[in-house]
Parts: sequence; C-alpha cells; structure tokens
Amino acid sequence: MANVFAFAESRGGALRRPALEAVTAARTIADATGGGEVHAMLVGAPGVASLAPKLGEHGADVVIVVEHAAFDRYVPESYAATAAARVKSGYRAAVFSASAQGKDLAPRVAAMLGVSMASDVTAFSLEGDAFVVRHPTFTNKTMATLKLTGSPAVITLRPGAVSPAAKAKGARIEIMAPALDPAQAKVRVKEMVQASTAKLDLGDAPVIVSGGRGLRAPENFKLVEDLAAAFGNAAVGATRAVTDDGWRPHSDQIGQTGRQVSPDLYVACGISGAIQHIAGMRTAKTIVAINKDKEAPIFAVADYGIVGDVLEVLPALTEAVKQAKAH
Repeated sequence: MANVFAFAESRGGALRRPALEAVTAARTIADATGGGEVHAMLVGAPGVASLAPKLGEHGADVVIVVEHAAFDRYVPESYAATAAARVKSGYRAAVFSASAQGKDLAPRVAAMLGVSMASDVTAFSLEGDAFVVRHPTFTNKTMATLKLTGSPAVITLRPGAVSPAAKAKGARIEIMAPALDPAQAKVRVKEMVQASTAKLDLGDAPVIVSGGRGLRAPENFKLVEDLAAAFGNAAVGATRAVTDDGWRPHSDQIGQTGRQVSPDLYVACGISGAIQHIAGMRTAKTIVAINKDKEAPIFAVADYGIVGDVLEVLPALTEAVKQAKAH
C-alpha cells in the first residue's frame, strides 16, 4: 500500500482535462499498490480551491490546495519547489501531464528530488518493486519500456493516454503555503497570449478532425470544421505542410514538431501520412483516414479507411454524424 501524488493543472480558474487524466492514472497506480491514497495538488490564484470537489469525483482522497495571488500565471520555480516539497514527504509515484506546463515542471521536480523521470508515458504498471512504463520513441515508430526502481517514480503522462474516469472519493482538503515565495522567483511569466476560449484545445479534445494538403485549398478546411462541429466535442488539427502554407495557425499543427495527441478518435482528412505527422497522432485510440490514394501511408496506421475524394466524403460523413446524434 502506497500513496501516489498527482499534479492537477488548471488554467483561468478551470481544471484542464489533463488534470483529471493525471488523477485517474494516480488512482489506478494507488489501487495497484493495495489501496493507497491519491493526493492531488491544485495550484492557482485565490479561489482555485473551488475546483477540489471535481478532483475528488475522479479519485483523489486528498486535495492539496496552494493559493497565491501570483499564481494566476505559471511560476516555474515556485510551482516546482512546492511540488517537490510535498512529493519528498513520501509517495510511490508522482504523475504530471506531458503538457507544455508539465514538460517544464516535472523535470524540475525530479531534479530537486534527485530521482529519475520518464516522459510522455502512454502506459504504466507496477511489477514487484519496479514501476514500469512505456513511451514512444523514434518519432513513434517504436515503443520503449522503462523500469524505474527508485522512489518516487516521476512521470509525465501523454495527454489522452488515459481517459478520465469517475471514482468518487470524499476528498479531504489540505491547505499548503508555497515552498518558495513567488516574489523570490528569478523567472517570471510577464504575459500570456491565449487563443480563443471558444476553441477546444487539442490536448483536451476527445475527438480531433485534421486536414492536410489533400483538401486542395484553405477554404475547404470549412468541411473539416463542419465535421468537428457535428461531433460537438472535437478540435481541428492540421499537418505541418498546411500550417507552413498559412492555411491554418501553427497552434493547430499535429506532428513531431507540433502537438502530440492521443484522442479517443482521430479523423485524418486528405492527409498522406508523412512520418512527421504520424509521430504526433499514432497513439490515438481509433484512427479514421480519408484519402483518394489507397496506397497512402496513413492507411497503415488507420483502424478504418475510406478511399475517396475527401471533398465528397466529408459532407456525407458530417451529415451521417448529425443524423446519428439526432437519434
């Protein structure tokens, strides 16, 4: 029996999906140890404690609330010092998200504790005294298996690798002061430029509809947007070629040099399947590919393939989704 730590990310006073994924993963690990507790850390501006019940609903036994006026933005040194101070009190594992923030925060915490870390983890298990994880390597062409024998095992979890699961606990709230006064931090975030809040973030979306050069013109991306809107819980992605051509903003790019995603459903529209792009979406749970070239590499990784003109297939698929959701 051992306790597990989870860092629950929030933004703008709201929990992010990776926070619930981290808590769900921590719950799985704690249960595997024979009934340990999950302690979730929630850091933010005053009022962030109101988000604690949601973490309890997903399996947190304890929610550690750290509030400070400066925490309306990410303060790397203070966040890391505070998380490290808590984790060193004794946990079998510490789970962070492999988000932009998590990729910065987790290595800092691991370095402060002097322990090893595994990044971008897609699967994990306990095997005796060892914590075993899997993560993609060589642009997702192979999966590496790592065995972490030290404690705590620090990992970052690839967004989408775990589906948030409800497992209600009567979470206790503990108040903790920052281990490092944000005013003493040498690195400060001066400004955050955020995309439209009406747009679902790729890391939070259970469904992603992506387009490539097979759409033939930027105005045809409306067909991709229409399908995403029909699903209702989908984000729009794009290939590097499309973003380089200015058809879509670079924030939409999925691939080795863009976002790495693992949604429940990934729909590739007019995407040939270059290695660079596949590296960013291969771990999606279900992949549907639409391409007029039956030899396109994307079909090698797809669960379902539609051979046809994407400009004709997309409207029909959008209508089918609308009809299915109407019943």
